[in-house]
Amino acid sequence: MSDITTAPVDETDPEGSDPLEQDRLDERDDSSFALFEGDEGRLDEPQRRALVALLRHTYVSARTHTDEWRAITDGEHQLRSRLNDLFLELHVDRDREVAWKRQARSESQRRSFPTLLRDVPYTREETIVLVYLRMRLRADTRPGLDQVVVDRSEILGHVSGFLPATTDRTRDESRVAKAVERLVTARILIRTTDPDRFRVASVVEVLLPLEQLRELDRWLRNATTDDGAPLAGAAPGLPAGPADTDDEGEADA
Repeated sequence: MSDITTAPVDETDPEGSDPLEQDRLDERDDSSFALFEGDEGRLDEPQRRALVALLRHTYVSARTHTDEWRAITDGEHQLRSRLNDLFLELHVDRDREVAWKRQARSESQRRSFPTLLRDVPYTREETIVLVYLRMRLRADTRPGLDQVVVDRSEILGHVSGFLPATTDRTRDESRVAKAVERLVTARILIRTTDPDRFRVASVVEVLLPLEQLRELDRWLRNATTDDGAPLAGAAPGLPAGPADTDDEGEADA
């Protein structure tokens, strides 16, 4: 009498299954960071929060968004890839601990990309204030980030030197006030406990490079006939983007 042994049946590999498909499913299971039903995202939660912060804000820094900054430095490649999918470029300055986005441009200039960013030109007053803040940072030698403090009155005094002679000082002051508020919204100026004093975010150094600073300074000194109209072209120095909608500003003495 012969001894017949039945071969074991592998119930995990049913007949007709595709090994390649199974490998893809296994890979998906290993790399999934699902946070809700139907979630097929490939980023973990800290990286997703960092991506949202990059899209919502003018910039993300170690000072303004500590957790998001850490996620950017840990997952720079993944976040760069996601932004590239949206025709955006990721820029990271690890020395100054700041990251920001810019619209991607075709190298050939013959192809235009759709954009999520708002291309809003800066007014003359806003541009003058930006250049002034950048110059103040250049002149300051104190160590540490965001240590330069400016007063509203000195900003107004500097802008006044570029404005045409006028008797309507109230209108001029209103325009400067609006310029200051826009830069506060963009987190270039950071509020303090004194409503008329602001810390200058060091991010303006990377958003407004020295070469562009000199060019704008020359341009402004020759542009004295404009009566407050928006400057032509893209925003000088700051990447266009959605304004911050939440109030996470710091208030320091």
